[in-house]
Amino acid sequence: MSTLPLAFYQRDVDEVARALIGVTLTVDGVGGVIVETEAYDAADPASHSFAGRTARNGAMFGAVGHAYVYRIYGLHHCLNVVCGAPGSAVLIRALEPVHGIDAMHGRRGAARSLEDLCSGPGKLCAALDIGLGLDGAPLTAPPFALIGAPTGVPVAVGRRIGITKAAERPRRFGWKDSPWLSRPICD
Repeated sequence: MSTLPLAFYQRDVDEVARALIGVTLTVDGVGGVIVETEAYDAADPASHSFAGRTARNGAMFGAVGHAYVYRIYGLHHCLNVVCGAPGSAVLIRALEPVHGIDAMHGRRGAARSLEDLCSGPGKLCAALDIGLGLDGAPLTAPPFALIGAPTGVPVAVGRRIGITKAAERPRRFGWKDSPWLSRPICD
């Protein structure tokens, strides 16, 4: 399998969010299979880009195929894939840990269960050592690697989590019935 081409990211944000399910994401060789995403764009009141470009969300208006990394609650980071129209990005919510599990345990605590390592956007970023220094970094070059998805992945679609505006929109995508999801997806 090869790294995803730039053309992969030039599609509509919802299409990219769905297509990322099953893609292997690693940062310096540590990571796993993406099992959950959420789509956001500039017309979405829940998106960071809804009010326009700022210093914080500038990467969302930059080149597709780059990372948008931000901090929430003053301590957790979230990784987004910039794609589609300006102001669009896909939040990576969860992945199945596969590569560098010992490193993930070292970053998150060895007592954590395997299911808990990357079952949420903040947990995932801590396990993969993703911080603000990677904001705007190309996803097509090290330290990132995104390797193509298998075909026929059963994808469930549901409401997004942890937002108050436009929460009813079905823009959360996940590997149907995966034990690695941050929370089950109700179709």
